[in-house]
Amino acid sequence: MSRILKKILGSLLTAKESDELISAFDQIGNIIIVKIPDSLLPKKKLIGETLLEQVKSAKSVFYQSSSVEGEFRTRDLEIIAGDDKTETEYKESGCRFIVDVRKAFFSPRLSSERIRISELVNDGEVIVNMFGGIGMFSIIAAKKKKCTVYNIDINPDATKFCQKNIAINKLAGNVISIHGDASDVIRNELEDKSDRTLMLLPEKSDEFLNLAILTAKNNGIIHYYSHIHADKKSDAAKLSEQHYLEVAPVKSTILCSKIVRPVGPRFYQTVVDIKIEQ
Repeated sequence: MSRILKKILGSLLTAKESDELISAFDQIGNIIIVKIPDSLLPKKKLIGETLLEQVKSAKSVFYQSSSVEGEFRTRDLEIIAGDDKTETEYKESGCRFIVDVRKAFFSPRLSSERIRISELVNDGEVIVNMFGGIGMFSIIAAKKKKCTVYNIDINPDATKFCQKNIAINKLAGNVISIHGDASDVIRNELEDKSDRTLMLLPEKSDEFLNLAILTAKNNGIIHYYSHIHADKKSDAAKLSEQHYLEVAPVKSTILCSKIVRPVGPRFYQTVVDIKIEQ
């Protein structure tokens, strides 16, 4: 996407400016979200108008003016072209999702990982998605598999959108949207219930690992996501395994590990798939 963005804007920017525009834009339904280096902020309106003109399916272009932050994992967005409307419909893996990109966390860059998880799920599984957001991982997993997924999120808007998304998709399985703190929900309702647990909050995986173990059955699988610094990209997955083994409080078998996506210079989001032996 970054190459496409640079190509579209090539006639408007100097070579130096083009090099600075290293962050790709995300298209979510008819909305484009773009990160712009500080040096190019005076040209943000021009960038937005050009993207709106060139990407025919887009109706709105927003500049992301903050990182994803806070308990609800939201971000500040500024309209720079088109309609100031942050709700849209996004399609992936044969499913439809209604999302408000200002009110709830959403990333189209996890599509390959969502497919991978859905292909690992078996009929009859009980899955706990600890930080499930609007339900993308959960709904894609339940699209073709007769599983039960508990989709937990502390953000009430994310929970409402998850409920809407369950309603508009035909699922083989069952997704249960729960609004609440994952700590409370698991301790009160889901202890020793999960065949598969998703920890989709990589910056806090260590903090919530004991909770994931609490919800897992004996021989249950945990998908442990984390952020790992690695001087060599090829080392990132192995370093994430080493980190997990250092913090794990129970005997575990590592099934596999991989890079999910780069998140910065020599910084990667990784996942380690673990079988818990209690």
